[in-house]
Amino acid sequence: MAAVRGGGAAPRVVVVGAGIVGCSLADELTSRGWTDVTVLEQGPLPAPGGSTSHAPGLVFRTNASKCLTDMATYTVEKFSGLRAPDGRACFDPVGGLEVATTHARLADLHRRAGLAASWGVEGEVVGPDECLKLWPFLDPDLVLGGFHTPGDGLARALSASRAQLERAVARGARILDRTTVTGIEQRGGRVTGVVTDQGTFPADHVVSAAGFWGPVIGRMAGVDIPLLPLAHQYARTTPLDELAGADREASRPILRHQDRDLYFREHTDRVGIGSYAHRPLPVDPFTVPRYDDAPVMPSSYPFTEDDFAPSWEDAKALLPALAASRVESGFNGVFSFTPDGMPVLGETRELRGFWLAEAVWVTHSAGVAKALAEWMTDGRPSIDLHECDLTRFETAQRSPAYVEERAARQFVEVYDIIHPLQPPQEPRPLRVSPFYARQLQLGAHFLEGGGWERPHWYEANAPLAETLTGLPARDDWSATHWSPIAAAEAKATREKVALYDMTPLRRLEVTGPGALDFLQRTTTNNLAKKPGSVTYTLLLDEAAGILSDLTVARLAEHHFQLGANSPADLDLLLRAAPDDVQIRDITAGTCCVGVWGPLARDLVQPLTRDDLSHQGLGYFKARQTHIGHVPVTAMRLSYVGELGWELYTTADLGLRLWDTLWEAGQRHGVVAAGRSAFNSLRLEKGYRAWGHDMTAEHTPYEAGLGFAVRMNKGDFTGRAALLALEARGEPTRRLTALTLDDPAAVVLGKEPVTIDGTGRPAGYVTSAGYGYTLGRCVAYAWLPPLAPGTPVHITYFGEKTAATVAEEPLFDPQMTHILK
Repeated sequence: MAAVRGGGAAPRVVVVGAGIVGCSLADELTSRGWTDVTVLEQGPLPAPGGSTSHAPGLVFRTNASKCLTDMATYTVEKFSGLRAPDGRACFDPVGGLEVATTHARLADLHRRAGLAASWGVEGEVVGPDECLKLWPFLDPDLVLGGFHTPGDGLARALSASRAQLERAVARGARILDRTTVTGIEQRGGRVTGVVTDQGTFPADHVVSAAGFWGPVIGRMAGVDIPLLPLAHQYARTTPLDELAGADREASRPILRHQDRDLYFREHTDRVGIGSYAHRPLPVDPFTVPRYDDAPVMPSSYPFTEDDFAPSWEDAKALLPALAASRVESGFNGVFSFTPDGMPVLGETRELRGFWLAEAVWVTHSAGVAKALAEWMTDGRPSIDLHECDLTRFETAQRSPAYVEERAARQFVEVYDIIHPLQPPQEPRPLRVSPFYARQLQLGAHFLEGGGWERPHWYEANAPLAETLTGLPARDDWSATHWSPIAAAEAKATREKVALYDMTPLRRLEVTGPGALDFLQRTTTNNLAKKPGSVTYTLLLDEAAGILSDLTVARLAEHHFQLGANSPADLDLLLRAAPDDVQIRDITAGTCCVGVWGPLARDLVQPLTRDDLSHQGLGYFKARQTHIGHVPVTAMRLSYVGELGWELYTTADLGLRLWDTLWEAGQRHGVVAAGRSAFNSLRLEKGYRAWGHDMTAEHTPYEAGLGFAVRMNKGDFTGRAALLALEARGEPTRRLTALTLDDPAAVVLGKEPVTIDGTGRPAGYVTSAGYGYTLGRCVAYAWLPPLAPGTPVHITYFGEKTAATVAEEPLFDPQMTHILK
């Protein structure tokens, strides 16, 4: 991936923006030997006027995203070893304290403590007395407890920027301030230079680290960058008597009062207060004034006192000492939000060599820079970045209206307690399958994924749920976005037959005379099979990290249909495809019904003249046929561990397909079933979910997917790394099946797992769900190799739950339910 000029010269890199991200990246690149680095900044150094110039510097590492936590952890580690030119430390490890003033928040702090333990961050939930020791100004009658993370702290963003720039310059980099970018040059789909008001700078790589100006730079390159700049209020009080005589900038932990969307930090004898409680204040990046035209600096807008008034009252309620002070100064500082609140990172396919490092906060800055530098120089980052990958947004999620609406919502929800299944409220519905009208009639409870409305259960099946016995009660958290109806739908799938809407499953079509050779080179399994075959395979990177898993159906000699995961799969394949291969995403124009259960053949066979017996259409086989009047591609696959098919047709015929199956299924007791039952069934069968159970940080042998690798088929991406792994022997960690000992206990994922006799977490849960057939919760976790029967504990909201390592698969190990 790295572009190198003739004669072995290092690539020429131009970084647009000398904020904390651009400076960190210059340091990381030059430390790896890429010393021909130029950083361009439109404002004056050392404080050029972007978000870095006003950042309060809070670094809280704990996040539901392992990726963000890893990047924040590196930021702390790196900045802790940096000194500014004046000798001041670039990071002050004062710690962090999140306080709870509601019982819901206190419970969530226990959940966050579990996340911290899973990702290796030191932290504990403490009582009100300990909170008062850490922050004596707190109202003792208001605080119920807190989450204390002693390794968090304050980053001095400008000092860290300058320290890293000086190191980069010492290695050969150059920094030019007062230099405004006016254009991006390109030729043949590749970036060639950056045009500025001071001349043109040739480049093999250009990195947009322009902060909230990212969309401006992106437009010059013809690249859409889905972010929205928003103004955020920050105020400083007058001096407090309680802080009089302070000889340090800060000595107490950063304080967060998330129940009121507030955070606090000391400024020697004053307190700084940040608020997310106000209305969203969007900023048009194309109208932001130049540095010399801004009243203060481009990222600083006038303080809107009326917006802050309720927050000031909430601040005084939490910290009564503030009543003797007042707001001395304040401003509305601009920074970036994306539709999902995550950064936007990576190289664009449309313009090779043009990289994005946007929507990055100081918290994650050094970690982002390290990952991007690894990506640029080595071809892959050392941590999985799929949550931040610039390709992750669907086309339907990239409209200006969607970006503005969802990014503004991210601002509002930044401190909210968000359930992992909680869908956005707007804009919905956005993408619906052809079966949507029927799903509404059946009382579908929709959640959302990739913009799709996805039924999780159907109220029409409530009478079936009323007949269930032995289903344990759930706690409030695990009962959120769940219904006992899911158990009834799972039971119906195991005992009769159910229809599942699989339309949101991504479908790619790969055609052309070079299609087979191309797919053989890019995936792990052997696809050189007769037309009508279906193969489960993996996409790996050069280090054998799992980039995705695919089902590949060979429909004709040069025609393949792929079941994929995310837009990144399409992007990866398009980047690598030769001229004699055509790839297109056919998801929007097609649909799919999964028909599964012991009576699936009784339902489907009478609707077609083709033989759908086990002998006529075996497992992992495909056939073009008709279901009634509807032409379909029938694939004998099952992600739920039961007999059945995935039936694909065009979107215009989808409703007719559903109605045909529904009408014919009435005599067999057919039900419509949702994602909640689907997830339970796939966990019982041990089927992995990419992005949850495995990512680029994991290899096939670790993930239990060695069966999808054929080392003898010839060369493919990742093969050399797999050979090296085989030479090392058995993996030191494995994706491990666990069953909870208590049939009433439930976990949901990302909880820490400890092995009996040890205090520190040995791993973490990837995905989990109640196994209705097994009568207990099933969880998968990354752990050291453990024998079946080994006892472990999973910490759920601060309580340890006993679990046992199980042998896979948990359900139907002889495959008698599928192979019939």
